[in-house]
Amino acid sequence: MHRPPTAEAQVAAELAGLRPGLVPRYAAELPGARAAVLTRLWRALAHEPLPWIARRTAGAGGLALRLADGRTLRGPLADPYATDPYVTAVFLDGAAYDDPARLLTALAVPNAAGFAGELAHSVASLALSRAGSPEPPGAWPRRDWEWEQRVVDGHPFHPNCRSRPGFSVAEQFAYGPEHRPVVQLGTVPVAASECLLTGAWPAELRDGGRLLIPVHPWQAAHVLKSPCEPGPSAHPLMSLRTLAVPGGPHVKTALSTRLTSSVRDISVYSVGASATLSAFAESLSDRMDGLLHITRTLGAATANSPDLAAVLRESPQRFAGPGEYVLPVAALAGTGLPDSPARLAALARLTLTVGLRLLEWGVALEAHGQNLLVVLSGAGDPLRLVYRDLADIRISPARLARHGITPPELTGRLVTDDVPALRRKLFGSLVAGALAGVAGSGPALRAALAAALPDVPRTADLAALREGPLPAKALTLMRLSPRTPGDQWAALPNPLVLEQDTSDQ
Repeated sequence: MHRPPTAEAQVAAELAGLRPGLVPRYAAELPGARAAVLTRLWRALAHEPLPWIARRTAGAGGLALRLADGRTLRGPLADPYATDPYVTAVFLDGAAYDDPARLLTALAVPNAAGFAGELAHSVASLALSRAGSPEPPGAWPRRDWEWEQRVVDGHPFHPNCRSRPGFSVAEQFAYGPEHRPVVQLGTVPVAASECLLTGAWPAELRDGGRLLIPVHPWQAAHVLKSPCEPGPSAHPLMSLRTLAVPGGPHVKTALSTRLTSSVRDISVYSVGASATLSAFAESLSDRMDGLLHITRTLGAATANSPDLAAVLRESPQRFAGPGEYVLPVAALAGTGLPDSPARLAALARLTLTVGLRLLEWGVALEAHGQNLLVVLSGAGDPLRLVYRDLADIRISPARLARHGITPPELTGRLVTDDVPALRRKLFGSLVAGALAGVAGSGPALRAALAAALPDVPRTADLAALREGPLPAKALTLMRLSPRTPGDQWAALPNPLVLEQDTSDQ
């Protein structure tokens, strides 16, 4: 019986036709890529509320997961905050699995087949990213996109860290930031009367009574399936769909494919809310004593379709002073900051001070390592923060009113007074996401938090952070529950209590 080629073999075959000299390096990167994705998957199996895991038992020999069907899965003890690929194999009823896609196929749980395919693609794309990414020069970059293109491995905890379904190898080289391409954006002219436009739209993206909406080339070829007029040249950032125009704005384009968890488009709702949200956020940053800047949304437009829309934002580069650097928190590994306990604690102190103050006022940031940027001194010390992309924050009118702040005139998913939802949004993205990703392990995260917490705002939210488990998005559960809308959550062991018992769950 003929079997289709595996994702690894398919990428190897395409690579052989495009850049045959990279094939040996790609093959050499595959074992490490499998371990990196398997480590992320094992974290999920160990800590997420997956309904087909009946019992978890931790001991000196590692972690045993008793499945609902009676089988047993064994592996090492799982540090939920570790980023190094320490899981090279796990054992299902004694059989070893070093490939995350093969493991999930063998588990045969509901919706496993589709997710296994995504994991296979994540492994192959991660190996390709590592093989094809140029070695960064020794000097720190000065241009914003160069920092972002140094982040090769993607999301530190999602098994789909590099899954790019629908992208050929040629398209990954052409559009993936780690390969450092220059991308020629397209534009689609649409009559202004047929568009929803908020904010200002620049003259260079107008043609008489028409708006020229920037379009990603992949979107033009695979979704719109129509030719575009040439637009500006730009450098892709970490999210792939957002690109930096040299000397100009960051352009967030619609990109209707699934990267990690979500299909990437731009909703009509987010375009309609963007100007109000940007003005409100700017007023909040004015209250932050210089600790936080928020990039302004310059303009947003949609042809009343999430597949044809764009958002223009100012570059975070404007917030870096002479001799300073501004970079996403996810790129801090390239600065040596994670190796300095004092600087890691300073980052935790700065981010928690800003995050908890805003949360007390009534705004929960989605402060993961991509949205949250830090301004470093020339010596590498964290000075202040920059936040971008307001599309997924949460706003509490009740809390704002309690502090004498007029709530913005917004409705819909951005607005909630639910306290657990507000705390999950901030703690899950900032502590379990950005800070954990920089720290790289539970012990390092605990040390940074223990040093920082005495100096941050003493709020009820801080007490909740100290006392309970740490919320984190249940990323694998969400991929295995495609019909369940919205975020789902896991409760991770509190990093401040490393000896917390996680057995017999």
